[in-house]
Amino acid sequence: MDIVKQAAMYFLGFKPYVMLPVIIFILALIFRIKLRTAITSAFTIGIGFIGIFIVFDYFVAIINPVIQNLIKRTGLNLNVLDAGWPPLAAITWSFAFAPVFIILVMAVNIILLITKLTKTINIDIWNYWHFIFTGALVYNVTQNIFLSSLATVIICVITLKIADWSAPLVNKFSGMEGISIPTLSAATYFPFGILGNKLIDKMPFVNKIDANPEKMKEKIGLAGEPMIIGFVIGILLGIGGGYDTRKIAELAFGIAAVIYILPKMANIVGSSLIPISEGMKGFIKKRFPGIGGTYIALDVAVLVGIPSVVVTAILLMPVALILSFTLPGVKFIPLGDLVNIMGSVALVCAATRGNVIRSFLIGIPIVVIHLYTASNMAHVYTKLAGSVNYKLENYSGTFTSFLDGGNVIRVWVVKLFVGNTYALLLIPVFILIFYLTRKIAKRG
Repeated sequence: MDIVKQAAMYFLGFKPYVMLPVIIFILALIFRIKLRTAITSAFTIGIGFIGIFIVFDYFVAIINPVIQNLIKRTGLNLNVLDAGWPPLAAITWSFAFAPVFIILVMAVNIILLITKLTKTINIDIWNYWHFIFTGALVYNVTQNIFLSSLATVIICVITLKIADWSAPLVNKFSGMEGISIPTLSAATYFPFGILGNKLIDKMPFVNKIDANPEKMKEKIGLAGEPMIIGFVIGILLGIGGGYDTRKIAELAFGIAAVIYILPKMANIVGSSLIPISEGMKGFIKKRFPGIGGTYIALDVAVLVGIPSVVVTAILLMPVALILSFTLPGVKFIPLGDLVNIMGSVALVCAATRGNVIRSFLIGIPIVVIHLYTASNMAHVYTKLAGSVNYKLENYSGTFTSFLDGGNVIRVWVVKLFVGNTYALLLIPVFILIFYLTRKIAKRG
């Protein structure tokens, strides 16, 4: 077990932009794609992801000081730390059964593919931690490996199904054919996007607003350019953060650059996947005709560069801060995880076809749910960290994670397995949500 765990941890220690090209190259060889094309595609997808991460890291670097200033100006000091998602991932890989659960998740995916219950080939191994973390939480409370395994399987199946249902809209939204997004932190909120979009269809006036940055550019010219929208948002954030004129200008141009460059990096990833996707479809059609059409799973990072995702996330960031200051019972300021809100709204934006106003409105209740759920689960995450001897550097108090810690589907599944009455009562509600999501998404 120790050898298997060490090997798994070594492989998972590589950055996604190293791990993914290796996986893509191996798949290309399996699918009998020409060696030159396989090598080019593998290198290109790695380079595309490096570009995405470089630009995103730059965005974090310029937006975090603004957030810090906004927090200081409120004078609030809540007693739980938002440590972001990294501690949760680190805790997951410290879980004794993590290597076994990696194999379990792979086996579930293969079984679902063979039985035609999913179309997603989940090669996004790094993000398996989202599923395994669910099992780790259940095991920490129950000490029952069977219940822990079952919880991991259930969250994996739910996520793969949502990835399938969302894939057609994701393909149209991103311009990348043959992909799906089984990242739990993003897939969770596709049902919110689909059902929320349907509800907005019935709202007078609001249902007439077509606030897609690309379409706005066509209708109102320069003022509708995504980079100009980002520039204006940067000015407003700079003023709110108490910046001087020079810093406001730097922030505004920085956000404009992020909104302009990120889609180009995503396009590099998309173009590199075309030969792999076509090769995979041809191979499966020839060797396994019963399976039908399939999708290659990718990290939600390939969507965060789309202008409507960036604009929606930037609009929601100050809203999340304001709500954390004003809502009773919220125990933390969403600092560590705030910029990653792009991932949580990515599939919401796909569901609304890039409509920023609709995505923003749907995003507000999502933020509220995250704030309360992450607050409620803080003591659980802190206790789990102690059980695997994980410690945050320079901090010994209670911590949580705004986005991954507040993931409503994961927390619901965990509460089910620990016998929470409210979670049991919500079973028909979630079944109805999943049924309506599938039904509405199928219509396109």
